[in-house]
Amino acid sequence: MTSELELEIVTPFGKIYTGKIKSLIAPGASGQFQVLKDHASMLSIIDIGMIKINDFEDKTEILAASGGFCEVKNNHIKMIIESAETSQSIDIARAKSAKKRALERLGSDSKDIDIQRVEFALARALNRLKISQFV
Repeated sequence: MTSELELEIVTPFGKIYTGKIKSLIAPGASGQFQVLKDHASMLSIIDIGMIKINDFEDKTEILAASGGFCEVKNNHIKMIIESAETSQSIDIARAKSAKKRALERLGSDSKDIDIQRVEFALARALNRLKISQFV
């Protein structure tokens, strides 16, 4: 095993993060979890939420994640995420618009609305707005 913890985050658009880190906090399906050096091997679903990366320069990177998977094995973390955005890259106006649209759809009397899809869109918008505050 290596003496360092390595992280790789991949989205459908390519790798968005690779590097050596001190720790990772991620939103698992059963709640947040933290990975440190020599963590036991594991596989977890990633939920909508915040990914917090602490590197060796004492910098913290915050990402808004919208679901995926995480594998930890031999001090290597590989995350396959549907989408992940840094707090600086979030389009706040777009997130507010998505939140408004989702709330309007949830409040509608229409029977043609896919409630799960709208709730997912609302959760993503709220997460993006929350993470955008970490600039």
